[in-house]
Amino acid sequence: MAVIAQPHDPPQGHVINQTHAEVTRDVVATLGPPSRGYLLLLAAAVSLFLIGIFTFLILIKDGLGHAGYNPPIFWSVYITTFVFWVGIGHAGTLISAILFLFRSPWRTAVYRSTEAMTVFAVMTAGLFPIIHIGRQWIFYWLLPYPNQRFLWPNFKSPLIWDVFAISTYLTVSTTFLVFGLIPDVAAVRDKVTGWRKMIYSWSSVGWTGTDNQWRHYSRAYLYLAALATPLVLSVHSVVSWDFAVSIVPGWHGTIFAPYFVAGAIYSGIGMVLTLIIPLRRALRIEHMIHSYHFDNLAKLTLLTGSILLYAYAMEYFVAWYSGNTFEQTTFYRRAFGPMWWAGWTMIICNAFVSQLLWFRKIRTNLTALFVISIFINIGMWFERYVIIVSSLSNDYIPWAWDQLNPTWADWGILAGSFGWFGMWFLLFAKTFPIVAIQEIKEMIPMPRRRGGHG
Repeated sequence: MAVIAQPHDPPQGHVINQTHAEVTRDVVATLGPPSRGYLLLLAAAVSLFLIGIFTFLILIKDGLGHAGYNPPIFWSVYITTFVFWVGIGHAGTLISAILFLFRSPWRTAVYRSTEAMTVFAVMTAGLFPIIHIGRQWIFYWLLPYPNQRFLWPNFKSPLIWDVFAISTYLTVSTTFLVFGLIPDVAAVRDKVTGWRKMIYSWSSVGWTGTDNQWRHYSRAYLYLAALATPLVLSVHSVVSWDFAVSIVPGWHGTIFAPYFVAGAIYSGIGMVLTLIIPLRRALRIEHMIHSYHFDNLAKLTLLTGSILLYAYAMEYFVAWYSGNTFEQTTFYRRAFGPMWWAGWTMIICNAFVSQLLWFRKIRTNLTALFVISIFINIGMWFERYVIIVSSLSNDYIPWAWDQLNPTWADWGILAGSFGWFGMWFLLFAKTFPIVAIQEIKEMIPMPRRRGGHG
């Protein structure tokens, strides 16, 4: 009995050369005892997180005077990092929801890790408005709930817009992640024993894989994907309006919403590459995530990087063409003023480094991709830093101009955010399937007998 490919089999890059049982076995194996490399990564993440906790406790004790705020710059490293982490989460929604609606087959091996990245990145971003307000113990005053003190938030404040954006994005992203996990958790439940079986049995909410369950699951997942898709545009557009609604030079521009969304997707894909490249080796799933997937991620990176290159060029062109002295001065100082080092770091890392991905050899070279992803992460943080700090440091009153000098408290909180994010992501990767079992199985071509009916 010979087995031949079906007429509509996917191209070779999509094919999984495993049986359904082998896919389940290999993914369940990633949840086994942690390797030494995994423990070292987790220890590093926890160490960074503890640095952040220590810094935060000092800020609570002594106040925000330890931070590098310097009039007129009162939005600095904390708001920069907030915008950075909100942006990181956008690639997860793009890959898991939008590419699902377009039926892109290459997303199946990587979308689970990007969904987890989205949830933990938004969790991290949500901490920064709380840190930034100073009196963290009354952060709930930002929430519009009925109370006897007749306190209501100022809905004209960008801080309130961020509360709504983050809470909406976190709710939908978490629902999307948890809902998609149910069939895979049930598959793990059937392969483990003891207390782990009890936990996975509870987490799988009675999933048995009946036809009726699959019908309802597929339809609900489609609706959730359609619901999550507008968030890619809306959430970071709201964050961009934190700046664009003001009249500060360098901020008051109509380009900010699409500019921020493209930058968010770009930074998110950079973080996806940073996480997946070492993770696939640590979990021994190289046969599930291979060069085909990285090639497509790199193409998406090249697309969004090229959009950013155009946006940077248009920013400088519009500032020059407008004839507005304040705009021209702001952009001149970004390139040749006291913050030239940050401005050129942003442009080189984001606009030029990504252009290397025109070459397929680089797109499929994991070492090169990992290095490029690190440059993207650095460049995108500096992009937010340049936008925020350079505009605030020189507005309409030259005698009030000043420069920001970040302090140890700024860097401590920044390091703690990476530790917080890394800790949750690593714990998730060892607790739940980081590769979608059911969708990988759907990519396995069904065998068919040659000739005859029997």
